[in-house]
Amino acid sequence: MTMRIAIPIIIQNGITNLVGMLDNIMVGQTGTEQMTGVAIVNQLMFVFNIVIFGIISGAGIFGAQYYGKGDNEGVRNTFRFKIVSCFIIMTAGIVLFLKSGIGLISIYLHEGGSAGDTAAALEYGLTYIKIMVIGMVPFTAAQVYSSTLRETGETVMPMAAGVCAVAVNTVLNYILIFGKFGAPALGVGGAAIATVISRFCECALIIAWTHIKRAKYGFIRGVYKTIKIPARLVKGIIIKGSPIMVNEALWSMGMAVMMQCYSVRGLDVVAAMNISTTVSNVFNVIFIAMGSAIAIIIGQLLGAGKMEQAKDSAAKLIFFSVVCSAVTGAVMLALSPLFPKIYNTTEDVRALAVKFIIVAAIFMPAYSFTNSSYFTIRSGGKTIVTFLFDSVFVWAVSIPLAMCLTRLTVWNIVIVYFICQSAEIIKCVIGFILVKRGVWLTNITISSS
Repeated sequence: MTMRIAIPIIIQNGITNLVGMLDNIMVGQTGTEQMTGVAIVNQLMFVFNIVIFGIISGAGIFGAQYYGKGDNEGVRNTFRFKIVSCFIIMTAGIVLFLKSGIGLISIYLHEGGSAGDTAAALEYGLTYIKIMVIGMVPFTAAQVYSSTLRETGETVMPMAAGVCAVAVNTVLNYILIFGKFGAPALGVGGAAIATVISRFCECALIIAWTHIKRAKYGFIRGVYKTIKIPARLVKGIIIKGSPIMVNEALWSMGMAVMMQCYSVRGLDVVAAMNISTTVSNVFNVIFIAMGSAIAIIIGQLLGAGKMEQAKDSAAKLIFFSVVCSAVTGAVMLALSPLFPKIYNTTEDVRALAVKFIIVAAIFMPAYSFTNSSYFTIRSGGKTIVTFLFDSVFVWAVSIPLAMCLTRLTVWNIVIVYFICQSAEIIKCVIGFILVKRGVWLTNITISSS
């Protein structure tokens, strides 16, 4: 069951992130400033993406448990909640990026290159973000549909749509960035256009498939006849889901602030961190997919009232995730010197990127354990606990640590980065205690039915 759920997610995320790396390399071939501008915008878009993920996840703990007890109407109403709330946030996000793009991008641009370098990076970032906001619409719709399908155990179709999208994105990137087959060479603008088109393709495929197969996916039948959502469910999602929504928003903003802390050391650090993050994302797919599998499997078991089986399965899944991540971390460590060589950038940036990748590889098992612990605790609706465990930790520990080390010391940025990542060990200890105590063993659909 774990492999049936996790493998399609691993394949989808793996291909997506691999192609993301290829896209990043293609943009990087046009210059360091272009790569830096795109990296900054992608960091901002990451915040939006995670906020959407937070809303979907907050409601999704109900969707998985409703499906576990065979309640299609419950899944249907959960889907409606996702649609309404996500599109409200999407609209706000588009307005924010269009009105405040210059200010948001500028906070990441600091001395380290010439004034011309920062000005160029800002210009490329603005070009990229103005196009990327269009893709927020299909991205939001696709996430709502895909997440609900996964909650019912259907992971193959979202994977297939994702694979199709990345294929389209890759081909169009090659054509539009470099001006192949008679097309104009649009650089970062071409990369943005390719991404937007690929997102529309993914969205169209997932929506069409779900509605064509409505006999199989009972929740979609009549889903748009009304936007009314039972007050009891709304209350339940707000009580149980709001901490998840707020948590994901604060966590993603925390990651953006962490990047801003590192960015005060110059554009070279931003460019190197972009390479490291892109490479890390390819290898992180194992523990990310396992987190999703844990949320689905444990959520369904809790919804069915199988508490002992849920506890046993959680322990085994967490262990399996950590072991897999240790192996992938070792592979990433061995290959760390190779990836930065592909980028058309300076030797200083390449050398920094290698060291950042090595640090990320060393801590991958710790990332896996905290991620698995988070999803285990969250599957039982203990969202206040996950809120404290995740985003509060970032803002109370990680960010102050990064701010102090980057601004008050002259230590090498790699040492600073290593120390900041070491804080993950503290989270591992906290996560172990919380999972071991079993405070998450709860069926939340009983009170919200």
